[in-house]
Amino acid sequence: MVPFTHRAARFAYHPHEGRPFAHKGKKLKYYRELKTALFVLAALCAATPAGVVAQAYPAKPVRLISPYPPGGGTDTVARTIAQALSAQLGQQVLVDTRPGANGAIGTEIAAKSPADGYTLVLGNGATHGILPNMQKLGYDAVRDFSPISLGALSDFVLVVHPSLPVKSVKDLIALGRSKPGQINYAAGGTGTPSHLAMELFNLLAKVKLSQVPYKGNGPASIGLITGECSVMIGSGPSLVPHFATGKVRPLATTGPKRSMKDLPAMAEFLPGYEVVQWYGILAPAGTPPDIVGRLHKEIARAIGDPKIAQTLTNLGLQPVTNTPDEFRALIRLEIEKWGKVIKAAGIKGEG
Repeated sequence: MVPFTHRAARFAYHPHEGRPFAHKGKKLKYYRELKTALFVLAALCAATPAGVVAQAYPAKPVRLISPYPPGGGTDTVARTIAQALSAQLGQQVLVDTRPGANGAIGTEIAAKSPADGYTLVLGNGATHGILPNMQKLGYDAVRDFSPISLGALSDFVLVVHPSLPVKSVKDLIALGRSKPGQINYAAGGTGTPSHLAMELFNLLAKVKLSQVPYKGNGPASIGLITGECSVMIGSGPSLVPHFATGKVRPLATTGPKRSMKDLPAMAEFLPGYEVVQWYGILAPAGTPPDIVGRLHKEIARAIGDPKIAQTLTNLGLQPVTNTPDEFRALIRLEIEKWGKVIKAAGIKGEG
């Protein structure tokens, strides 16, 4: 084997001409030209705006994880937003339903996915507010995500099965006090918003309605409709469609003021009562800022579309967006707020 010396270099092949260099002068000239070309290329790359790179995104379908079963509020919002984004981005945004552990399983999958903008998750007040206070999670609700934007807010709705002899919140409180522990309520699982909302009702109304936990708000709604349970506080998207059919009887909303036609706010009967759910899209931590910015822009555009806004409004939702920084601040506040409620209600978490 001939060592690569200056002598041997004379017989190295020129990549363009396919023949040996005749002498060192031509070789040195070639390397000078190559160095100049690489310098110019590097300068051009440095001068390229970051936005040009973002314009290539997305180059393939995007996955939007819905960490709850079909039929609940989170899944409904996810599909509404995904449909709009698919049209705007020119790539399919596919809803990937990954329920389990009160939303923790799907949320953890998102947190551990590549931070390339091709996996998103629809989080809510449970996955990023309640669960961090209830159980040991495989994700950190703040550190492991890049918040993009809220998409909707929703008051919950207090409803009863038609067989229950009550027509108002006042009637339910009176019946609950006369039958402590005998009236069952459906919830999407221990530690979910539907559970904590009912426990807050128990505390303020001084009654004892008993929880029947289901694996998600969708199944809990079915449990109420079929008469397995008599009471539920659930999301508008999963319950509002059943108002007109008479399968459930709405009594009140859970926000600080009236938000649905002909329904009072719970605070009118129980001063201080307020429970509002939020839904927002997040990406794994470390997702490039230009991709986060592009997604934020498209989500704001989707939520601002009158047709999408009306669809959400018809489901009892309030279309809303915010900035990534505002979204992150909201998550921190939610964790603090629900921690106080859980402690006051004496609810025990897992692990």
